[in-house]
Amino acid sequence: MPAPAIKICGVTTPAILDAVIAARADHVGFVFFAKSPRHVPLRDAPALAARTEGHVSRVGLFVDADDAMIAEAVAAARLDVLQLHGEESPERAAQLRARHGLPVWKAVPVASAADVARAAAWVGAVDLILFDAKTPKGTLPGGMGLAFDWSLLAGWKARAPWGLAGGLNPANVAEAVRLTGAPLVDTSSGVESAPGVKDAGLVAAFCAAARAA
Repeated sequence: MPAPAIKICGVTTPAILDAVIAARADHVGFVFFAKSPRHVPLRDAPALAARTEGHVSRVGLFVDADDAMIAEAVAAARLDVLQLHGEESPERAAQLRARHGLPVWKAVPVASAADVARAAAWVGAVDLILFDAKTPKGTLPGGMGLAFDWSLLAGWKARAPWGLAGGLNPANVAEAVRLTGAPLVDTSSGVESAPGVKDAGLVAAFCAAARAA
């Protein structure tokens, strides 16, 4: 089985971005959601994007964002991928893909087998389905360090490219890949020393562990 692609999400500083590049991750995630401790102000996005050139693809994470917000972020960060993390519909995802000419990923929150089954609605509307842990009501979507029962994915028929997120860290990512066969792994809080504060050593360890799986 080939090593999974690796995405480090919630990067906010040049130093950590350089660490992500040094660790040879495939994708870096920039969060455009003001309520998140990992939010990247639009004014900071161009400088971060410039450091990635030729190294990693730029994924912009949005939570029920309007057209103007997404267009501004696409331009500021020169995004390669749009990741939707809210209540967006398959129709909304397809609309954004057509408008911007960019791949669209959709995070699907999982707590039960029924949640996994509902991912079928996204096949054809998005380019990748990202299975993530469902967070408690009233909390932020994602970035909470929560994992779900990976065995729930055993019945998932990969009718579309997919990835695994939710509580992944250097200690468990290899096991997660072995159990699920995930072709892409995504971490945020799993490589942090505090909410929104990435740790370069943890980034390097996560990437090494994912590739070793």
